Amino acid sequence: MKTLNDFDFKNKKAIIRVDFNVPLDENFNVTDTTRIEAAKPTIDAILAQGGSVILMSHLGRPKGAEEKYSLKHILKTASDILGVQVKFAENCVGEPAQSAAKDLKPGEVLLLENLRFHAEEEAGDVAFAKELASLGDIYVNDAFGTAHRAHASTTIIAQFFPNDKCFGTLLAKEIDSLNKVLKNSEKPVTAVLGGSKVSSKITVIENILDKVDHMIIGGGMTFTFVKAQGGKIGESICEDDKLDLALEILRLAKEKGGQVHIPVDVIAADDFSNNANTQVVDVTAIPDGWQGLDAGPKSLENFKKVILESKTILWNGPLGVFEMETFSKGTIALGDYIAEATENGAFSLVGGGDSVAAVKQFGFEDKMSYVSTGGGAMLEMLEGRILPGIAAILD
Repeated sequence: MKTLNDFDFKNKKAIIRVDFNVPLDENFNVTDTTRIEAAKPTIDAILAQGGSVILMSHLGRPKGAEEKYSLKHILKTASDILGVQVKFAENCVGEPAQSAAKDLKPGEVLLLENLRFHAEEEAGDVAFAKELASLGDIYVNDAFGTAHRAHASTTIIAQFFPNDKCFGTLLAKEIDSLNKVLKNSEKPVTAVLGGSKVSSKITVIENILDKVDHMIIGGGMTFTFVKAQGGKIGESICEDDKLDLALEILRLAKEKGGQVHIPVDVIAADDFSNNANTQVVDVTAIPDGWQGLDAGPKSLENFKKVILESKTILWNGPLGVFEMETFSKGTIALGDYIAEATENGAFSLVGGGDSVAAVKQFGFEDKMSYVSTGGGAMLEMLEGRILPGIAAILD
């Protein structure tokens, strides 16, 4: 696996695929700088060696060249974070990009305009990728969030750098962290899978069943498992067409020697609202008209014991509707347990949009071993797929 350490960037132009798809407010101010900050170590390392950097990214889902999706809006923020005045090319290909790249001096940074202003990017067009490739000497992929897409800038471009391509610091860390869970894990290994649907996690569950000692099921998925086993779930969310699958997962886990932990009690509500009436009830006996919206106290005690005894922990998905304060306590408690286990030497990996949002919201970010930057990409790796953006560098 080639990384920055395998190259000398002195007087070289590194063309880097970053993920600067950041949220902007109505005045085009960046409201979350996490992704720009995540790319900084790679950029700093190349500049420190006397190289220059050409950054390419997408922003949003534009239909053609739309002003509101221009990457020029993030120039100031990127310059502030990187500590260098970032130059800007009005296009990612053609004369503006060619001349800006040609004039780039060691220690300088150039940001190209939004790749997705061109349909060729998402189409994985070879001629477009070749034009992007002509701008730099070494190709660096540091965008885990788009590594599962076979786009021109994430995958196709790599073929024009047969010997001069590598992973950036961020992407290398992502791969290493996932491998720590999937391939080189210290036992016992616990996977916490939350969220609303079993269907979105089926392949993940199937792929990691023989790698984990414990699987904690939480969130809305709980009720498909409970109903499958004959429990009464009231108005709780449930995938009725996945009941047989839930039973099959439980059977497979038993066969492979792993333990599945499902909540034994829940915080039930008479309405999907922060101000609903609530009660703690047995997960198999939720009254009609009520729905389970968070894990209950007995469940949390059970989960705590499992997590504190774990050496490797994967967390993907919340335990309840954490966006509502009334139903956030289970997810917060889970974060506390994983933070404590991490402090005691466990390796913890958090990934997937909702769990990352929860970790940030409740201040757990610095208490986890690693928080993944790519939701869809991480899920696909957990499903056992080879991501095209990663395969292109390894090729």
